[in-house]
Formats: sequence, structure tokens, C-alpha cells
Amino acid sequence: MRTRRIFHAVDSHTEGMPTRVITGGVGVIPGATMAERREHFMAHLDHVRTLLMYEPRGHAAMSGAILQPPTRPDADWGVLYIEVSGCLPMCGHGTIGVATVLVETGMVEVVEPVTTIRLDTPAGLVTASVAVRDGVAESVTIENVPSYVEGLGRTVKVDGFGELAYDLAYGGNFYAILPIESVGLPFDRAYKQQILDAGLAIMDAINEDEPVHPEDPGIRGCHHVQFLAPGSTPRHSRHAMAIHPGWFDRSPCGTGTSARMAQLHARGDLPIDADFTNESFIGTRFTGRLVRTAAVGDRQAVVPHITGRAWLTGTAQYFLDPRDPFPQGFLL
Repeated sequence: MRTRRIFHAVDSHTEGMPTRVITGGVGVIPGATMAERREHFMAHLDHVRTLLMYEPRGHAAMSGAILQPPTRPDADWGVLYIEVSGCLPMCGHGTIGVATVLVETGMVEVVEPVTTIRLDTPAGLVTASVAVRDGVAESVTIENVPSYVEGLGRTVKVDGFGELAYDLAYGGNFYAILPIESVGLPFDRAYKQQILDAGLAIMDAINEDEPVHPEDPGIRGCHHVQFLAPGSTPRHSRHAMAIHPGWFDRSPCGTGTSARMAQLHARGDLPIDADFTNESFIGTRFTGRLVRTAAVGDRQAVVPHITGRAWLTGTAQYFLDPRDPFPQGFLL
């Protein structure tokens, strides 16, 4: 056996969505903040992401996180989020997966009934409260970064669909939110390719004038479209989450749930301290709650809590054989 690189990983899934947590083999990424480390990683180390996320080591909907030492004194670990679509500022399901891995592998001091982990992410400090019983992480509640609405009732002209109305909200990433009926499709996995095609067309149209975070210009662009199912309400919503470059979130999406709650609050439909259930395309659920108001630049914002579950699925060491014809993986 020969290998140029060895990456150590603990694999997990959060309500159906994978998080491959890279615990070793990357080294410390340069940067004074996690946002700077993200920028450096995208510019100089993206081949590590594609090697670990793309086939043949990953798959078309793979997601992961790279553990780092924190860049701030109030954090326990730094986290860089990676997936097939790129290097994200924040990932809710990934944070739940990371917190579960840290507890169940003993990489943090475990305290029952709740272990608190402070994570330094490119989008800001995120706190994870892990409900622990007999050493097992039973659920994780994260306090996400402040979330806000970028625009309500916007319209965009989309090739093949005409003019569409949508809301644009931020929950760690930007999300376009609209009823699936707007694109003339049923909420049915049998139509998954048509739904993805519609989502990608909407992203392309929105990104002709891409949204930019008011406090971090490195966070920009809409790469997620949240298609709401018929019958969704301000307390229980179902959706299909289309993601660039063409896959669905299997989990209910933590940052997407945050954006959805920010949208509902801005419309006057979801008050502070009210439970909200968000259901994925495969029927798994997160419970959300807005705990207080905040501000992001000149935008009114809210602080979301998201509760979900994750399970460890295995450990692995990933190699890069010098003869491997796909040293950066591949997409099909």
C-alpha cells in the first residue's frame, strides 16, 4: 500500500444527511479567523474538499466538516464546512453531526445531562447543547447565527417558468423560498429531476444580481431553493431543498430552517418562543424556535435554535494512492 495523504474521519448522518467529520490529515489552515481560513481553503486547498466529497470516496450529495483549532478564545473547536457544492459559511445539519461526533468520541469533556460545545465557524460563533444520557448524544440544539430576511415578495424572471415571486432569507446561507406550485410541479419525489432543474434555474436567475451578506462580503450568492409543500403552515412546514449543483438536502436543513423562521417572523406569522417543525423531502424533522431578536448590519434579525439528531455510522482513513487516476475525485 502506498499513499500520498491519509485523512482520518468519523462519519455520521443527521436525520438522513451525511456529515463526514475530518479529524486529522489536513493540518491547520492559515487564517486569523475561520472566515479567513475558509477563503484560504477555497483558494488553495479545494482539491482536499473534492477528494473527500466527490466520487469515488464520496457521492453526489456528500457533506462534511473539517475540525480545526479555534481562532477565538471563547470557542472549543473550529469547523470548516465542506460539501459537493463548495465550502459553506455555516451548516446546521453538519453542526449537529460535528457536536454528536465530538461527544461520542470523547473529543470534548462530556457532561450529563447537557454538554455545551462552542464552535468557531466562518459565519460566527455557534453554540451546540448536546443532550447526553449514559454517554450517548440523544439530540443536539444549536444556537445559530442571527438570521434575517433579505427581501419579501421579490420577483425574478426565470427561463422556462416566467416571472416567479419568492422570499429571500439568510440563515447562515441564502435561501430562496417559494411554493412548489409556483413552478407547476407536485411535491413528489417521482418529479425530483424536474424540481432540481427548476431550483437551479431559479438560482441562476437570482444570482445575476447575487445577494451579499452586509457584514461579510465573502458570504454571497443563492445556492439553495426551498420549495414549500402544499399545506405548509407557520408552525409545520414541509419542503424540498434544491441545492447547487443539483441535489436535495436529505435533512430538514438547519440553516434553511433558520431562514424559513426568519421569513415567517418577518411576515408576522411566527412569534418569538414558538415551536416550529420543519420537515425534509424524506420526512425527517427538525424543531426550531426563535429565542430573541438581533441585528445584522441594518437588517432586523432573529436568533434561531434548531434541535435535531445525528448518528455515527463509522470511522475511516482515506488514502490518496500516487497512482490514483482521480486525485481530486470526479463528478458524474
